[in-house]
Formats: sequence, structure tokens, C-alpha cells
Amino acid sequence: MIAIIDYGMGNLRSVQKGFEHVGHEAIVTSDPAEVDRADKVVLPGVGAFEDAIAELKRQKMVDPVLRAIESGKPFLGICLGLHLLFDESFENGRHEGLGVLRGKVVRFELPDEYTVPHMGWNQLLIRRRAPVLAGIEEGTQVYFVHSYYVVPDDPSVVATETDYHEPFCSMIWRDNIFATQFHPEKSQAEGLKMLKNFAVL
Repeated sequence: MIAIIDYGMGNLRSVQKGFEHVGHEAIVTSDPAEVDRADKVVLPGVGAFEDAIAELKRQKMVDPVLRAIESGKPFLGICLGLHLLFDESFENGRHEGLGVLRGKVVRFELPDEYTVPHMGWNQLLIRRRAPVLAGIEEGTQVYFVHSYYVVPDDPSVVATETDYHEPFCSMIWRDNIFATQFHPEKSQAEGLKMLKNFAVL
């Protein structure tokens, strides 16, 4: 069973429909016990980092997230779900994250000709071929919408980069943890392929 964590800040149904489209059942849940029972866990998210951490704590979801990761079960973070895994975010102040991965979340500082948020289709530059990238070609276009991005302390966790004036980390992979800045559920056939790859891990 794939559990998609519902903490009130995510494109939950589109992620669920993405898994269903590739033939894998996924439940949307805010029940810590269901997250514990799941074979795989997904942490999606759209919105502000500070609010997201507050909601995870309020719904007593922090420990289930950490237990899922520590148990070794496949774990997928999407967009804000990637940011939350890191030590700290500088979105509207400084806020502590889950601290699963060392590093920070920072805002794009770009020349005037670049718009923030970074929104739309952009290419993946594959640095390490994570299992969820099986069958995904270098330069594949995926869908982004974000103003902040992660800067890992350990560059070896970077699976893909994407260029927006300068390269930024667009996917991380460490052991059982996979997390994307882009939205695979909005990235058409190639994104669905990644969801399927995750579902069969």
C-alpha cells in the first residue's frame, strides 16, 4: 500500500490519480497508524514551509514520517515535501525542517529577465541515476512551480539538476529517500513513469 500523507497542504488527489493511472492503489491519509502500515510513503506539498511544519506537528505526523524513512521503506517527497526534509528554510524568515538531510532551502535570486516563481517545463540533467529515473532520458522535460530550492550540504545526494540561470538541485536520492522539486504527477507520461518506478520498488 502507498500512503499519501494529508496534512492539508498538497495536490493530494492528483498524486493519487497519478498512481492509479499506472495501476497502483494509493490512499490519502492523515492517520499516523495508516502511514506506519504502508509499504511506501509519499509526502507531497504546496504552500509555505512554516505552515507545513506546523501542520505536520499539529497532526502528529512528524514521527510517522521519520519512522517511515528510518525503517527503509521507499519514501517520496514532492515539491514542498522535498523542502521539509532539510534542516532549515529561509522562506519568510528562518524555520527548522525535519533535519533528515543536511542543508537549507533558499529563494531564487535571479537577474530581472528571470521570473520568480520558476514555473513551467524545464529539463532534467541527470547526475546520479536513481531507481525512480529508470527509462528517463537526459533532458526530459518536467513541470515546476516554485520560488525556493534546496541546497544540500552533501552534493552526493543530488540525483538531478535543472538550469534556471544557474543549475539548482531538482531531485535528491539517498538510500530509500527520493524527493523531487518538480511535480511528477503534472509531468505527463515521463512523470507517470517515475511514479510507476517508485510504486514497484
